[in-house]
Amino acid sequence: MNVVLAKSERERVTSDIFTAARDRLPGKGKVAEARQRAFGAYERAGLPHRRIEEWKYTDLRALMREVLPLAAAPDAEALERAEAALASLEAANTQRLVLVDGVFAPALSDLSALESGVRVRTLREALEEPANDSRADLLGGSAIAGAMLALNAALATDGVLVTIAEGTALNKPLHVVHVATRSSASTYTRSFLTLGNGARATLLESFVAADRAQSYQVNDTVTVCLGDGVELEHVRLMTDAPDALNITNAIFTIGAKSRLNTLNMTTGGGVSRYQGYLAFAGEGAEVMANGVSLLQGRQHADNTLFLDHAVPSCMSREIFRSVVDDRAHSVFQGRIMVRPDAQKTDAKMMTRALLLSDEAEADNKPELEIFADDVTCGHGATTGALDESLLFYLRARGLSEKEAQALLIQAFVGEAIEQIASDALRELAISAAQRWLAARG
Repeated sequence: MNVVLAKSERERVTSDIFTAARDRLPGKGKVAEARQRAFGAYERAGLPHRRIEEWKYTDLRALMREVLPLAAAPDAEALERAEAALASLEAANTQRLVLVDGVFAPALSDLSALESGVRVRTLREALEEPANDSRADLLGGSAIAGAMLALNAALATDGVLVTIAEGTALNKPLHVVHVATRSSASTYTRSFLTLGNGARATLLESFVAADRAQSYQVNDTVTVCLGDGVELEHVRLMTDAPDALNITNAIFTIGAKSRLNTLNMTTGGGVSRYQGYLAFAGEGAEVMANGVSLLQGRQHADNTLFLDHAVPSCMSREIFRSVVDDRAHSVFQGRIMVRPDAQKTDAKMMTRALLLSDEAEADNKPELEIFADDVTCGHGATTGALDESLLFYLRARGLSEKEAQALLIQAFVGEAIEQIASDALRELAISAAQRWLAARG
């Protein structure tokens, strides 16, 4: 007996969105086939929900509900509003690459100012070139799977492909800026950063909203490949509109004796999930993976991290801090896997949440899976409120209650922010925290 399962209304809407967007998406032949396969994978899985263990605390069927139509390509008015949003960014002296509503904007980017040894192409160019069949791998080929990653592959409109030559040491950070100007629309970007052996670089990512942009959805994937002996500093600042949704997958592969220092900072967005996948591909590598979430109102922010120690003699440290006010909800899921061959692994993870109201909520779930016997590993998690004795001490010295709380909150998140090696990027993160504190009621 043949059984035909009818699509739900939500599934039909998403299928219609994919069909309507197909003519706007770059690539034909095998690229189009890769998109169709990716969308089929998404349709089979559907939006992640609480019955899936890794999405237990972030039920997109309830929080997201539906996939919005693809944002229109930016016109002159959108680019003008995006330029105004860029003017408000504090980051200076960077090599800026700008994506507006999911499309690369060369007029707003610093292509002519790129340093020697840096090559930039757009995803659209790579997929539309005559030999594009060989680039279908840009929409797949990852060992990481998931419904939202598949949806990103199906609908990826543009992104940047950055290659840093072997031995190149950049003097200025690369700054990839995502600007949303449309409301009630979605964007899908997919970018790649490849660093040759011995390269040194700093990558800053910013997610911002132009004036009047609201209720939009961002689905971004960034894949970073570090060769051997590479040093990369990576800071991601997410300040999307208060009612926006942001789902980002960050996939890192770390070569032998390389050093990665990465921090994700969330102060914006209504619903967000940052999924970091970090795989050690060579011995002697070191990773610092840190995060700060500053939440208020009814914000929901999820940091999910997976570190795959597959080779010997590597080190990882994870420090995550969440400050949760009003009825906001923070989620941290950190999983460290130490495979049988990964002897001499040194891995530690610590997450702390600070609740500023009785209705604030924090879920922390650190995990260790160890299949090797000669390792040093540990994890921990704490949740609590501000220390009343410290508040009293500061109030007794003339500070208002809000000033006293601000000092303690800054000290609380400071341990994660201070891990940023770059003075300029550290100041950006501190400024973001100060703006959040100033905006508190």
